[in-house]
Amino acid sequence: MSIMIETENLRKYYPIRGGILKRKVAEVRAVDDVNLRIFRGECFGLVGESGCGKTTFGKTIIRLLNPTGGHVYFDVPSDVSKEIMGNDGSGQDASRLEKLKQYDIARLRRRKMKTLRRKMQIVYQDPSRSLDPRMLVKDTVGEPLLVQKLAKGAEVRERVSKMLTKVGLGEMTLYRYPHEFSGGQRQRIAIARALIINPEFVVLDEPTSAVDVSVRAQLLDLFQKLRKDMGLTYLFISHDLSIVECISDRVAVMYVGKVVELAQTMELFHNPLHPYTQALMSAIPIPDPTVKRRRIILSGDVPSPVNPPVGCRFHPRCPQAMDICRNEEPKLQDIGKGHIVACHLMSK
Repeated sequence: MSIMIETENLRKYYPIRGGILKRKVAEVRAVDDVNLRIFRGECFGLVGESGCGKTTFGKTIIRLLNPTGGHVYFDVPSDVSKEIMGNDGSGQDASRLEKLKQYDIARLRRRKMKTLRRKMQIVYQDPSRSLDPRMLVKDTVGEPLLVQKLAKGAEVRERVSKMLTKVGLGEMTLYRYPHEFSGGQRQRIAIARALIINPEFVVLDEPTSAVDVSVRAQLLDLFQKLRKDMGLTYLFISHDLSIVECISDRVAVMYVGKVVELAQTMELFHNPLHPYTQALMSAIPIPDPTVKRRRIILSGDVPSPVNPPVGCRFHPRCPQAMDICRNEEPKLQDIGKGHIVACHLMSK
C-alpha cells in the first residue's frame, strides 16, 4: 500500500506575545514532533480530548496553517520516499536536494500550493459557519471549479448538479440558500463543495458532531460510499471514539500535541495499551444496561501546551506513573502488528 501523506517531526507552535514591543514571551505547542503515515485509500482516525491538537494537525498537513518545523511529504513515489527519509542533509548535491524538496508541501511556494490544493480538501465541523449565507448553493459548490479554472459557464452548473445528486441532494437545491436547509443537508452541501474538484485526500474535521444521531449514521454511510466510488483517502478527526471505530482503518491517539498510541482500529479498541487510551475507552457508553464497565477517572487537568510537563506529558494524571516517566520522554515503539505506543510501561 502506497503512502499518501507522511509527516516527519511536524511542529506547529503559536507565539504568545507580551510587553510594549509585543515580543514573543512563550509559545503554544499545538503539534509537537508528530510522525505519521497515512496510506492511500484508507480512513485514518485521529482522536483525543479537546485542545490536544487534532484540528491543528489536520489543517497543517494541507497547509491551511504553515508549519513551524518539520516536513509534510505528499504523494511521494516509493523510491524517492526512501531517499527522503534517509537523507540527513550530508553528501547530497544541491540539484538532488532541490528535487526532493518538491514533494515537501511544507516548503512549497504559494503558486505550486494552489495547484496542489486540487488534490486535498477539508470538511469542517459546523456547516452553518463554513458556508456563506449570502451565496446560492450552486455558487457555493461551484466556486472551487472557478478558482481552480477547471470549468466555466454551463459546465459548472452541470458538474454541481451531478455532485449534489451524488451526496444525496437534488437539483432543487441549486437556487436555495444554506439557511433553508437542515444541519445534515448543510453538511452534505459542504461535502459536495469539498469533492467537486475530485480531490484525492480529504480532512474530515468532526464532520458529524453538529447533527443528531440518525443523520450521523447517514453521513457515515455517505462517507464510506464516496470513499469507495471516488477512491478517496480520509483523515477523520473526532473526539467520539464510537464513530471512529465505525469508519476508520487505523487510529492514532493524541495527547497535548503528541501521538501516544497508534494501531489498527480493531487492535486499538480491543487491546489499548497506553493508560490514556485505556481511560478514553472506559468512557465509551455501552448500549446494554446489564453490562458494566470499570470507568477510569483521571485525576487533575490536561496540562497546558504552553508549558507541558517534563518527561511523559501524561505522567501528572497517570495512575501507573514511574520515576522515569517524570524525567524522560518516552519514544514511540512498535510492539508488533503495527501497534505503536509511547509509554515507559512497555519497557518493563
